[in-house]
Amino acid sequence: MTATSRMPAVFLGHGSPMNALERNCYTETWRAVGAAVPRPRAILMVSAHWYVNATAVTAMARPRTIHDFFGFPQALFDIQYPAPGLPELVEEISDAVQPEYVGADHEGWGLDHGTWSVLVHAFPQADVPVVQLSINAARPAEYHLELGARLDVLRDRGVLVMGSGNVVHNLRAMDRHAEDAGFDWARRFSGKAIEIAGSSPDRATSLVGDADFAMAAPTPEHFLPFLYIAGLGAQARTPLEVLVDGYAYGSLSMTSFGLDMPPIAPVASSEGAAPLARGVPPEASNL
Repeated sequence: MTATSRMPAVFLGHGSPMNALERNCYTETWRAVGAAVPRPRAILMVSAHWYVNATAVTAMARPRTIHDFFGFPQALFDIQYPAPGLPELVEEISDAVQPEYVGADHEGWGLDHGTWSVLVHAFPQADVPVVQLSINAARPAEYHLELGARLDVLRDRGVLVMGSGNVVHNLRAMDRHAEDAGFDWARRFSGKAIEIAGSSPDRATSLVGDADFAMAAPTPEHFLPFLYIAGLGAQARTPLEVLVDGYAYGSLSMTSFGLDMPPIAPVASSEGAAPLARGVPPEASNL
């Protein structure tokens, strides 16, 4: 494949940072995604963990690995993901999303765990340039869907657009004894997201008005990366497909979606089919 081949796009439900160290049905799916896609010229990642009052992209040649959590084992803090950046991609992104403004972050951020915890599986060699796009907390859901749609042109330039978050993410409601289970409200909301993504991704913002949204996304930062990939699907008039499905601790949906993905080997994803990130410390924070 050449750098001008049209790339797929994916949203990965990243769950606990401990998944960076685990082998389970979700991490196996992330590995399968990395193996199946054409080699990217670069990865543009929209991570739940860069949630600020601005729209910006990382513009450094060597982004640092950020360990933006506490209370986890030292092995997680020891992980480094030394992928290069691609500063010249900033101008391409800025042009693609006009008239919206995108700032260039030359030193403030890097690669947070929403990015590297999935990429250590999908691209373990860390040899593909990675650029992060922040999530603008000051803008409504429609903005994020539309901004995602405007990124479509990058797919024709060898850029793999990825979102990393969770369609359902409510840490306060977690039950650490329900490792592979989903509460009824989590299942309802995730099911609606799957239905809309697979039929009318342009309607993804309607989920914000759903009766279960307040429980599913009491803060929206993990839900919003999904809208970027839904926006790409809306622009391409192509539904998203479920790559893997499942739940963690009652209140996290681990669903991952693909857009124009090559076939990947199926991975079992029902409750109990594979171990999740076991033994997450009770004091752990910032999943």
